[in-house]
Amino acid sequence: MSFLKSLESRIAGLVEGTFSRVFRSEVRPVEIARKLAREMEEHQATSVSRTYVPNEYRVYLSTRDRARFADYEDALAAELGAYLLEHARRERFALLSQPVIEFETDERLGLGEFGIQTRVVSPADAPVEEREDAGHTMVYSTAARVASPLQEEAAARDQRALLIVDGRRVVIGSSGATIGRSRQSDVVIDDPNVSRRHAEVKARGGAWVLTDLGSTNGSTLNGRRINHPEVIQPGDEIEIGTSVITFELE
Repeated sequence: MSFLKSLESRIAGLVEGTFSRVFRSEVRPVEIARKLAREMEEHQATSVSRTYVPNEYRVYLSTRDRARFADYEDALAAELGAYLLEHARRERFALLSQPVIEFETDERLGLGEFGIQTRVVSPADAPVEEREDAGHTMVYSTAARVASPLQEEAAARDQRALLIVDGRRVVIGSSGATIGRSRQSDVVIDDPNVSRRHAEVKARGGAWVLTDLGSTNGSTLNGRRINHPEVIQPGDEIEIGTSVITFELE
């Protein structure tokens, strides 16, 4: 069993089996592990005889993703640190100390997005020249994973989809469609609870995405109000005002 698979198995135990369920867009711990290893590899500093890599990693999560990890955050940080230590040993990287993982919340991040900031932090007795300031924060998203089931199907059908509302079937292309009360909208809904430009459905990165356009009363996807762009799949129901719109692929 690879170390990454072993890590996944141990994390599964931490969350009492919930890790194995199908997440739609939330951050998965193993995805964080992979990106941490990538950041380690991309922030190498070579000296005369050694290749140093960061030993401090700050992981920024959205409010909702951070809440999911709250009950086992310390244990998860320890597991991720152990994974990075093993990765450094395999790649023959030098560390000034064991890797330290810290989690923080960044409200600017959406569900499924996370940022990683790396630093080389020297022990108190290390030479000053070995210290390094924090690097830039690299932001990752689970969008590619979430989009993959749709990507092949959408491409095969030339990026055309259907919005079904009040018996009407509106075909939309990859340029997308706006939904609202305005007659200029692609899908017009005559409802005082609907804003003039209420929401938009558009192909993005191989997936179809629903975005609320700052409407007064908000948009709901499968009974859940959305606060940021959400990937949608065939059969999903979009509720705008008193209307329910079904999304399908043509």
